Amino acid sequence: MAVKMENRGKKPNTLYLVVPCYNEEEVLPRTAQVMRDKLNRLTEAGKASRRSKIMFVNDGSRDGTWRLIHGLCGQDPVFCGLSFSRNYGHQSAILAGMMAARAHADMVVTIDADLQQDIEALDRFIECYQEGCEIVYGVRNNRNTDGFFKKTTANLFYGLMHVLGCNVMSNHADYRLLSKRALDALAEYREVNLFLRGLIPTMGFRSDVVYFDVKEREAGSSKYTFGKMLTLATDGITSMSTRPIQLITFMGFAVVLFSFIMIVYCLVDWAFGNNIPGYTTSLIVSLLMGGLTIFSLGIVGEYVGKIYLETKSRPRYIVESFIWKEPEEKTENLENSEYSEESNNSETNGG
Repeated sequence: MAVKMENRGKKPNTLYLVVPCYNEEEVLPRTAQVMRDKLNRLTEAGKASRRSKIMFVNDGSRDGTWRLIHGLCGQDPVFCGLSFSRNYGHQSAILAGMMAARAHADMVVTIDADLQQDIEALDRFIECYQEGCEIVYGVRNNRNTDGFFKKTTANLFYGLMHVLGCNVMSNHADYRLLSKRALDALAEYREVNLFLRGLIPTMGFRSDVVYFDVKEREAGSSKYTFGKMLTLATDGITSMSTRPIQLITFMGFAVVLFSFIMIVYCLVDWAFGNNIPGYTTSLIVSLLMGGLTIFSLGIVGEYVGKIYLETKSRPRYIVESFIWKEPEEKTENLENSEYSEESNNSETNGG
């Protein structure tokens, strides 16, 4: 490990930018230009080697996103592309890109395609990596660019995750750097229900935080709907915490205690000869018991469903196509040695 950390400061390390894309046709040309320019500046400054690349991951887009990625890869070998056979979700796209890049990169940074995350923060990411950090988290300074609804639901999400005991960093999305060592460790995790924001901190490597400002989206609209945010929250809670099941036990005890008090109350009334119809009391108790029972079954059902998916051991994603060209630096003295691969047959990759 000491030798590896020494090498970080002596020579430029290979950086891969992993960019998940879902229906990003409108913003992708601008994204490619901005990221290419930034990567050029990093290589010229000696912060990243000339073998560094930008990897776009097409998460089953329905528009022309993959066509644009295919064209970019043909124009410039700095771009490479990976395409799913269908939409598997944002977390799977990030994981697939990182796993594909770890064989070639010393460090991988995941960043969204909408250019809202400040790409200039990459310099500080790399500085933290060169100082020995295996993981660097990008955390936004504020949520001023979000609307009232998104800001409120995001705050509720992080608050709920903390209450339930999940080790999640507030205002950190999926803008982060992982070293090759961290990527190799992440490859050992085999969960089907992915929640990288909670999973990565459990690895325990030395880490640091880089704060950045969020910009307005340059084109297109956000594909992260309320339904997707709700699904992410459910996956995060059920994959990282068992506290909801513990809460069910506590609620069950509270209901039993309440029922016992009601029984004593009714017996005392009966002993003193009070003729109370009891309709309202019976209705309230029945509704309370029924509601708690259904709610508890729902929570337990979520966990049973996750266990069911885990035991089936299905692949977390299927790669339909992969485009990657050997960096020019390696092929300067080898005639016709440029390598290009595009797989049109589906291949499973469990990450």
